[in-house]
Amino acid sequence: MAEVFVEFSEPVTSKDGRTFVARACGAEMDHARWQGWIEFIPVDGGAPLRSGRETTQPNRTDTAYWATGLTAVYLEGALSRALGPSTRTPLPPVAPPIFDGPAEGGAKESVEPTRESVLNPFSVYRNGESMLRRQLGALSGWHLVNIIEAYGLSDRRTADLEATPAPVLAELIVSAVQNRTPAEAPVKS
Repeated sequence: MAEVFVEFSEPVTSKDGRTFVARACGAEMDHARWQGWIEFIPVDGGAPLRSGRETTQPNRTDTAYWATGLTAVYLEGALSRALGPSTRTPLPPVAPPIFDGPAEGGAKESVEPTRESVLNPFSVYRNGESMLRRQLGALSGWHLVNIIEAYGLSDRRTADLEATPAPVLAELIVSAVQNRTPAEAPVKS
């Protein structure tokens, strides 16, 4: 069942001057994931709008957390997307593969997939601890785990990190970055 996580107090104005009240909503997609979208209710009483799916999160908690981190700029973009969905040009059909499988004697070693980080915490920290905290606060737990692993910020096992709440992971990242940043380096607050 869908629910409203946040109703924003500041109205959002479209490019044509219409004003809307924005609400971050979410609902369970299946037993493993949640989705989030934005509803826009016109202040003048017109028909409400909604964006497409804005996020997919592993659970309700992360979806609610996503909703609390939305900025005015994000809401303006979501309103723009809701008012004028982009048109997609269909891709030409892809030719089927020539072979039914790979060549014999391929790679002998299995390659572990690497985790990719959505941001460099050291780079963001150079712009201030509060900036790092804000950006980490907008991310879901699995993003934070990826950052921790990509930059070697903890010796904890991946399974333990994945079971840790997002705010605790964010604090772990900030602390590790602070400990690894030279004291003489100028850091804005």
